[in-house]
Amino acid sequence: MERVTAPDAYLALIDRLEGRRIAVVGDVVADEFVYGQVERISREAPVLILEYASTEVIPGGAGNAACNVASLGGTVRLASLIGADEPGSRLLEALPAAVDRRRVIRDTSRSTTVKTRILAGGIHSARQQIVRIDRGTRQAVTAKSRQTFATAALAAVNGCDAVLVSDYGSGLVTPALVSKLRAAARPAGRAGGVARRSPVLLDTRYRLLSYRGLTLCAPNESEVEQALGIRIDDDPRALERAGRAILAQTRMAAVLVTRGSRGMALFEPDRTTVHLPIFGSDEIADVTGAGDTVMATATLAIAAGATVEQAARLANYAGGIVVMKRGTATVSAGELRRAVLMDLVPRGRDRG
Repeated sequence: MERVTAPDAYLALIDRLEGRRIAVVGDVVADEFVYGQVERISREAPVLILEYASTEVIPGGAGNAACNVASLGGTVRLASLIGADEPGSRLLEALPAAVDRRRVIRDTSRSTTVKTRILAGGIHSARQQIVRIDRGTRQAVTAKSRQTFATAALAAVNGCDAVLVSDYGSGLVTPALVSKLRAAARPAGRAGGVARRSPVLLDTRYRLLSYRGLTLCAPNESEVEQALGIRIDDDPRALERAGRAILAQTRMAAVLVTRGSRGMALFEPDRTTVHLPIFGSDEIADVTGAGDTVMATATLAIAAGATVEQAARLANYAGGIVVMKRGTATVSAGELRRAVLMDLVPRGRDRG
């Protein structure tokens, strides 16, 4: 079932995103893109020889989520743990001014996690990724570093309108820490004289069933399959059972399952599942970081007073936009407005 909201409501919501204070807590990755031009096939082995062109470092993981919040007009407090090394420095330099990085801890005992993508293209052809090299993904987090990070994370969430937790599996983020963040997360001021908690949204790669009682989680379909030990494929009944199982086991207020070219499915207790078709073309250019964009948009929307369904729909637009861009990319408020007008205005007129 698909419930449609008037375009004016979405346009007003996009306007309200500006200035919302979001704490982004979790694993920051340096996404390194190495570009080259194909010269020939090597005589030594059946591999391409590339003429090196340039290198670009872009914040990934929680860093990409923070950049997306900033791109949409929000202000960000980023809390994470990186190395006191050259990739870490380049990562911090790449963060926009709207991202407060004072709570990003530089740890001399570890190296920054780097995911290097080698992209090759000819003069008349698009660059395509041919290999990825991951570094620093298996480092253990020391007790001292964990405590320092926890202190920074708790400071970051104080006074924010919403919290986005990004768990990429390094061990830095734990269910115990998220419970503390949830208890500490309160926006500045009081509603009707009563202190209230800020919404907490979760993006977790490997520990979906370990977290409880948050505002929203947004696993992709393969993460749901891995968590439950099932296969969904294109079976709507399997998807419905899986979404309801995740909702029940995690006691989340809502679960948003992202399904790539099949769109998204939103599950809430005692409400009919909402299926959202993919926005835009299904000829996807690059899915790198798309989940971060979806979570950033949903977090900002909920912080701005949107319902979970409105937040999911806005995030669906953002996801459809960003997968048409190459590399780790962001979406702007202007792009969201154009997407809403393109998609909803003709149908809105038909409804009067």
